[in-house]
Amino acid sequence: MARRGLDAERVIATAGDVADADGLAAVTVARVAAELGVRGPSLYNHVPGREGLARGVALAATRELCAILRKAAVGRSGTDALVAMAFAYRGYALAHPGRYAALAAVATAAREDPELREASEDTLTVMLEVLRAWHLEGDDAVHAVRALRSALHGFVELERSGGFAMDVSLDASFKRLVRRLAASLG
Repeated sequence: MARRGLDAERVIATAGDVADADGLAAVTVARVAAELGVRGPSLYNHVPGREGLARGVALAATRELCAILRKAAVGRSGTDALVAMAFAYRGYALAHPGRYAALAAVATAAREDPELREASEDTLTVMLEVLRAWHLEGDDAVHAVRALRSALHGFVELERSGGFAMDVSLDASFKRLVRRLAASLG
């Protein structure tokens, strides 16, 4: 019998909190159960083991990021929308390092998981909608999204690992990066 108040959403949220605090590798059935104050077998009523926890964190993170990117872009267009979306992306990645790490697993898993694929496609759609201001279509739009994702991810990873040691504003550098990307789009 499932513990009152315990559901899949709460289990996955707790797994996300563990990932953010101690890394994605720390997300285990035993650890999440301990955080929830239950025994490990209780989680199997809500998720199918460690893989279910990891998948759930990845799916929730993808949906969260999509909503954050969409909210940042609403009411803006062109470079302003791109900058707002980029700062929202960076903010999410820095605030939720474990959830962000789970996003990397989505690309591979989404090929075989329709729910992950849909969430991932929704996030890409938000990015494509922002890039629509540059009238990009087909392969050009794909190349632009790939460049944008690469630049954002690269900056975030360097920032998280302490790769920017010079005493110059990271926000200013990030904004310049995004503005230069926007200028390169045409």
